[in-house]
Amino acid sequence: MTQSITNHVEQESQAAETGRCPDCETDTIVHDPDRGERVCRECGLVLSEDPIDYGPEWRAFNAQEHKELSRVGAPLTQSMHDRGLTTTIDWRNRDANGHSMSADKHGQLHRLRVWQERIRTKNAGERNLKYALSEIDRMASALGVPTPVKETASVIYRQALEQDLIRGRSIEGVATSALYTACRKEGIPRSLEEVTAVARVDQREIGRTYRYVADELDINLEPTNPRQFVPRFCSELDVSKDVETTAVEIIDETTRQGLHSGKSPTGYAAAAIYAAGLLCEETVPQRAVAETAQTTVVTVRNRYREQLEAIDRSPAT
Repeated sequence: MTQSITNHVEQESQAAETGRCPDCETDTIVHDPDRGERVCRECGLVLSEDPIDYGPEWRAFNAQEHKELSRVGAPLTQSMHDRGLTTTIDWRNRDANGHSMSADKHGQLHRLRVWQERIRTKNAGERNLKYALSEIDRMASALGVPTPVKETASVIYRQALEQDLIRGRSIEGVATSALYTACRKEGIPRSLEEVTAVARVDQREIGRTYRYVADELDINLEPTNPRQFVPRFCSELDVSKDVETTAVEIIDETTRQGLHSGKSPTGYAAAAIYAAGLLCEETVPQRAVAETAQTTVVTVRNRYREQLEAIDRSPAT
């Protein structure tokens, strides 16, 4: 019996190493999910059986079944001050079976909710962190940025808090600068003007705090490429695909010449879209482009002329 088990183990090990059946020496080893076996399709030799299934032991065919059968809570997140490891008392006064509770229990549950909310933050530091992360969540929702950006911004704020960079600065200013840094780090084009529009602090404080936090945390960011703004601006302006493609080509060509250096990326992208509209013979009003990019008509007018002149001087044309 022992010899038989040893031979079977050796056969399975040999098949795992070579991928060939040890009996008929063919490359026809397959997995049978119904029987939970690895067999040779040619000779029928069973190489292994009853493997460990690392998946869930239940099946769900829709979102409701998946929610009811799940035994775990939400994943850990940096966007909550307790990383999501908390207990929530539901606002509905019902027991585990969904039955309504008695009126005597309503007051007790209300007091439990109050104390639950109080003990979630044990000191002033956690209360400040909770407020800052809620500000990041609010601004991220208003800007329409994805969840990874919000998570990155929360990590940046936590790092700033650990290194005591908050001292002497407003919580709103550091939270906003963390979100702006996260947008640039994740390649999500949001201008400083757009972030300022949803923030509770002015643009000067955001810019000053952003530079300070990025320098102290050693966050090296590449300059914003104007072409990152083109798809979103073109979508809001409802222009054709030809205009968008031409605008990207204008930006690429003029960027190679260094024309974008020292200029606002949003204004530069807006000017490229307007110039592309002229080249494609599609009407794109200057004022509409300027309002979409949150810049001035004068900026669009000056930049698009510079871009067209640079293209005329380009050897490619």
